[in-house]
Amino acid sequence: MGKTVDYYFSPISPWTYLGHARFADMAQRHGAVVKVKPADLGKVFPVSGGVPVAKRAPQRQAYRMVELKRFRDHLKLPLNLQPKFFPAPADLAAQYIVAAGRSGGSGAAMRLAGALLRACWAEERNIADAETLNAICKEQGMDAAALAAAAQSDAVKAEYESNTEEAIARNVFGAPSYVIDDEIFWGQDRLEFVERALAA
Repeated sequence: MGKTVDYYFSPISPWTYLGHARFADMAQRHGAVVKVKPADLGKVFPVSGGVPVAKRAPQRQAYRMVELKRFRDHLKLPLNLQPKFFPAPADLAAQYIVAAGRSGGSGAAMRLAGALLRACWAEERNIADAETLNAICKEQGMDAAALAAAAQSDAVKAEYESNTEEAIARNVFGAPSYVIDDEIFWGQDRLEFVERALAA
């Protein structure tokens, strides 16, 4: 069995979207165990120096758009630079991912996370909307009604909160973050180093 990767992210993060499929493929190739841990970046930012996009300085906002376009073109991935439904609350989508993991394991959680990231960044869909979330679950061959119920359960909400507290305790400050042997790799542009760590 390969190494374990604790994967902290937000389902509304464009950088997570840009790296998700590559990371999933990489983990599979190296036989890594992925622990899927969507976290609330709205709680992580205030204690780690992060600032929501809309509150960043104009030059930082402008450069973010440059970088998104660069990576979109480099990776040849569909990506709307200013999607219709961003920013949007990510809690419910994250809870669906947690619920998928609890019922179907890491593979199900990864698959649903990928679908939700694509929905926001490539398909102009609102992942804060329950009906949209249910439709995406059905498209993935999942039991939407069961996941919808589980996503609102105390157990799933507690796991989501625990992921967030754990991320803060481990000094995670942004998404995506991949933690291997307590070493943090922040950002999809660090996946080359993640692969080296998995291969070591």
